[in-house]
Amino acid sequence: MKLLLRIAYVGTRYGGYQVQPNADTVQARLNLAAARLFGYPCDIVGCSRTDSGVHAREFCAAVTKRGTDCLETAIPAARLPLAFSANLPDDICVYDACFVPSEFHPRYGVVMKEYIYRILNRAVRDPFEADRAYHLPKPLPEAALERMKLAAERLCGTHDFRAFMAQGSKIADTVRTVYASEVTREGDMLLYRVRADGFLYNMVR
Repeated sequence: MKLLLRIAYVGTRYGGYQVQPNADTVQARLNLAAARLFGYPCDIVGCSRTDSGVHAREFCAAVTKRGTDCLETAIPAARLPLAFSANLPDDICVYDACFVPSEFHPRYGVVMKEYIYRILNRAVRDPFEADRAYHLPKPLPEAALERMKLAAERLCGTHDFRAFMAQGSKIADTVRTVYASEVTREGDMLLYRVRADGFLYNMVR
């Protein structure tokens, strides 16, 4: 069996999720926590690879003993969120854990992914949103907002998104299904939500 973690993190001070040689990352912190907890090195595979500064409310990762497809521990799954979080910095939290079959893969087993982009649209910035939202001080006219909504809706459906992919990517299958793509306004905050069965590299940005 593998251990599946559900994780939330604030990515402000990290160089993304995946381990990198010259940056502190979320995966590196999880690796350290797992080694302390289980007493041996682990492989921790995430459902995606978020970039530097990106936050996650619900990120899944599978934990196995390094070089194997299973995890050996006597700790009940119900106790693991607190045990993990006690070994993690305050900006990373494991809030759920369960055991899954050894053949489960958190990336290829994903049914749906969602990204939310937040734009604070008001003259004065908000210090509490400094690393959570892009600040757009100039008021966005309603006509422009309506055009954004229409453009976002056109992305829905199953399409070849090759033109949206960053150059240099080696992915052969560039067809993805976008289930939802919408722009909304909630007070001073503009939100772009996009939900799909997967995303190509830089497809949304």
